[in-house]
Amino acid sequence: MRIMRGRFAPSPTGEIHLGNVWTALLAWLQVRAAGGVMVLRIEDLDPGRSRSVYTDQLMSDMKWLGLDWDEGPDLGGQYGPYRQNERRELYQAALERLEASGLIYPCYCTRAALAASAPHAGDNERIYNGACRRQPVAAARQTSRRPALRLAVPPGPISFEDLHAGLVCQDIVREAGDFVVRRSDGVHAYQLAVVVDDAAMNITHVLRGFDLLSSTPRQLLLYRLLELPAPAFTHVPLLVDTNGVRLSKRQQALSIAALRANGTRAETIVGYLAFKAGLLDRFLEVKACELISGFTVEKIPRDQIVIEEQLSV
Repeated sequence: MRIMRGRFAPSPTGEIHLGNVWTALLAWLQVRAAGGVMVLRIEDLDPGRSRSVYTDQLMSDMKWLGLDWDEGPDLGGQYGPYRQNERRELYQAALERLEASGLIYPCYCTRAALAASAPHAGDNERIYNGACRRQPVAAARQTSRRPALRLAVPPGPISFEDLHAGLVCQDIVREAGDFVVRRSDGVHAYQLAVVVDDAAMNITHVLRGFDLLSSTPRQLLLYRLLELPAPAFTHVPLLVDTNGVRLSKRQQALSIAALRANGTRAETIVGYLAFKAGLLDRFLEVKACELISGFTVEKIPRDQIVIEEQLSV
């Protein structure tokens, strides 16, 4: 029988908050309930935004919450996280495989040009109109800037059965267009890096927020083109504040570091999130390990979850 392998993969661009812990807790419980292996990976590809101090803080916060992991580089008797910044050669090798198949082309379009000409595909995303794919020579002559690299998306829908959201079907050409696999600054894009990493780490199950659901077909396409095994996906609803705004790292009062500093107990946070996830019928202070035996994905609500500022119920 195949052992379940899951992961938590935060970006070290700020202090982790309740929204991060929400998905981390549920991903951890999914793996622990199956007797599987949990991996911690730091997605620090973006050198302009990533900070090592945030990595140290999130590792401390996770351990404080009781969310441990089982695998990673040995740091003197304990497992550290995998770091994408140390894995760039793997992403480049995958990119070169796609290039060798004739699936990659340079894109010289600026952000301003994309903003002016491309419709929205989602949060901070725009549907690419294929200008540089249709006229590559003309596009290259118009600028001296270093190009991004895009995947020439083949036609046809991508479908998969999400373990919480159900059947998902997307026509990538129509709903996203040819997407970036390496940015113009040389940084490999998230879509490519996450596929390479999850395959290399033998991840069998990915549980993450609903905001990433629309990008999953792109990743599944890359798995197929690179001939890599794809994991099963579970996308859970997002946490929002009382105004319906998704939690973010800008809301410092709900960061775990701030809550710890204010005297909030780890059991309070875990119990509160478990109650919101439908794992408890009333709010109780509990340790994460006490939720393992009763966890099932089916208990998690399908609608977004409203979080109060003071963790009140």
